[in-house]
Amino acid sequence: MKDPQFKDAGLIATDGGGQAAPKKQSQTPLEVPGVKHIVAIASGKGGVGKSTVSSNLAVAMALRGLKVGLLDADVYGPSQPRMLGVSGRPSSPDGHTILPLRNHGVTLMSLGLMMPDDEALIWRGPMLMGALQQMLSQVQWGQLDVLFVDLPPGTGDVQMTLSQKVSVTGAIIVSTPQDIALLDAKKGIDMFKRMNVPRLGLIENMASFVCDGCGKTHHPFGHGGARTEAERQEIPFLGEIPLDLDIRVASDGGVPLVVAKPNSPQAKAFLNVADTIIATEVLK
Repeated sequence: MKDPQFKDAGLIATDGGGQAAPKKQSQTPLEVPGVKHIVAIASGKGGVGKSTVSSNLAVAMALRGLKVGLLDADVYGPSQPRMLGVSGRPSSPDGHTILPLRNHGVTLMSLGLMMPDDEALIWRGPMLMGALQQMLSQVQWGQLDVLFVDLPPGTGDVQMTLSQKVSVTGAIIVSTPQDIALLDAKKGIDMFKRMNVPRLGLIENMASFVCDGCGKTHHPFGHGGARTEAERQEIPFLGEIPLDLDIRVASDGGVPLVVAKPNSPQAKAFLNVADTIIATEVLK
């Protein structure tokens, strides 16, 4: 975060103590030129596979012919550069505009591209809010049908800033089937309702796995909890994603499963969710 080419862009402006200084916040909604829809991808808690779903969903939408961007706003655990196989630092030709990177048909911006993998990001809320707004407004996203925003877990500053400062088309919530995960997912759903952000639906991740030995389908975390909760909340249920080793291996290797094994049942699950989202009236 000490590259001088980003000093004017604001992503490394400091408060004198080595930490990023927040920029003055605007009361008017941020405009993101060229971006038709901004869709938040959220989870009530960590560990439910939100970022893995985000990367595969973004690439799946690109495979369907949409122009897709992905903003990795999970600032304390930015994993999208690894999952999309992107490395190197974004350039800033004029010290203000930031040029994002691109792979697998997806335009990507992440704080993970701006700092070493093993360096902790020690920022307070205002610093996070400033960085988020700059990554939205100063990045040259180009013409996009949809910009996905991979949010950190929970209902904190980043979620509130995005909801309050940007015109968000809607939010997708990712959860696993078990009650403890759904308990937190409910809080995320409620937050977006209170912030007047349309809730596009709920995805059940790690819904099931097929045993290599016996060939049977198992549900280690239960099954159908997210669908039931979606019905209770009167929001769409967008689909199930299985628990499968190939998904993890592909993500760690920087080639999302929808690219690595496009004809697999697991990849088809992501593509089915993408098709469901594309078919909604909200993105038309």
